[in-house]
Parts: sequence; structure tokens; C-alpha cells
Amino acid sequence: MTTPPANTRDSGFTLLELVISMLLLTLIVGMVFGIARTSLALGNSIVTTQNEEMELQAFFDLLGLRFSALPGNARFDLKVEDTGVHYLSDLTLQNVPLSFTWGGEETIAKAVQLSTVKRRSGYLDIVLRYFENEILEDSESTMGPSALENEPFAEIVLLEDVSYFEWRVLDGNSMEWLFDWDMPGRLPLQIELTMAVGAKGEEIRQIFWLPPKQNPDAVIPQMLMQHLMLNRGQGGDAGTGAGGDSANPGSPNINIPSGVPVPPSTE
Repeated sequence: MTTPPANTRDSGFTLLELVISMLLLTLIVGMVFGIARTSLALGNSIVTTQNEEMELQAFFDLLGLRFSALPGNARFDLKVEDTGVHYLSDLTLQNVPLSFTWGGEETIAKAVQLSTVKRRSGYLDIVLRYFENEILEDSESTMGPSALENEPFAEIVLLEDVSYFEWRVLDGNSMEWLFDWDMPGRLPLQIELTMAVGAKGEEIRQIFWLPPKQNPDAVIPQMLMQHLMLNRGQGGDAGTGAGGDSANPGSPNINIPSGVPVPPSTE
């Protein structure tokens, strides 16, 4: 009786099996790296979007805080230039002293200006400029030759890659929307900002309210005159000026600023 021949194949993998295994391993590694790369790109996109939204929100909060805190004697000036592609604007706030540290030194800015600056890329930068002196044309500090030498001592780029940036202001008297504003002694009722960031950025529209406030330069003289008239009605003599009248103990001792008219005496 003869026995069947033994299997002479050595244990191990053939070359075809090794090639197939390498191909499968390559496909699996490629899929893993592809998923990881997609997840990383998605995470970076989410972080970038969140940073942009936070930056825009901080920008709007800064504007809202600044506009709502304007004093009654603040100067608001808006100039717009149509370049055919963009509207370039300069929004100036004056009589709003700001104290801050710049370069390690305490500095006071008497005027700030929010400007749009066109870049070579075709986009706009939103730049906040600080001026040590008043810069509006009819201000006292800009009457001399030094008015042409007023340059900002500090600039901060608040936003970059802005597609368009357009202002409108609402006149509280006529209730009309205007694209520029040059009315000394008056503030608009509302300010509307329309803008977009990037080539595919969505349009953003924001409205800021300016609460009506009285101008202290006009209110203080009126209050002083009312005080003088009240004291005169009680027997005082407002015509004696700051020192009062020694013969009349009831006369008020009030310092009357120069330029404030004093009512004539009826005695």
C-alpha cells in the first residue's frame, strides 16, 4: 500500500499575497490620513469663522460704546468719497478726550477718526487714528498754518480684507438718511453701517442710536442766568459781579464767566 505524496509547499506568503496586503494597507492609511486632514481643515475653518465673528462683534461693541457715550458738545463729522469701486469714508469724533497709554506714555487724544484705507489687493482696511489736536476745519486749534501739519500719532487696524464699508446717518430734524454729515453743534439720531468681509462675505447691517443729549456749552450759561435771575428776585444784586456788594449782604458771590451777558439792573 502506497502513501499519498506529502505537501511540499513551504509555510509563508506568496509574492501576490504580499502585494495585495501592501495595497490594502496603503488604501487604509490613505483613508485614515484623508479623514484626519478633512477633520483638521474643518476644525481650522470653524476656528477661523469663530475668530472672525468675535472680531466683528468686538468691533461693533466698540462702536456702540463710543457712540452711546458721546457728550452733548461732541463734534461728529462724516466725509465720503466715491472712487468708482469703493466708498472711502472718514468719520471724525472731536471733543471726546480719550486718555490711554501708547508707547509706555500717558497720552490724550482730542480727536479720533475711523477711516477706510484701500489696499493693493482691492480690499479695505478699517483704521482707527488718534490725533493729539483738534482736526476739524472750523476748530480753534486748526485756524493757523499748523492745521495742515496735523498727523495722527497712533493708528490701529481694526479690520482687514473688507469688501465694502458704507455709512448712513439719520437727521433727527428732517428724518432723512444722509451719506455725509457736517453740522457743527448737532449729532445725528441714528448711524447705519453696511459692510461685508472677504470676497464671499455676507452683508452685515448694524444700526447705532445716539441718545439725544444737551450741549453743556449752552446749558451752563442758561443755568447761570436762571440762578442770577432767581437771586435778583430774592433781593440780590447780580450786577456787582464776582465780588458782591458789601452794602448789600444778600448779593450773591458768583464768578460770571467772560462772554455771559448779565441782565441790566432795574433798580
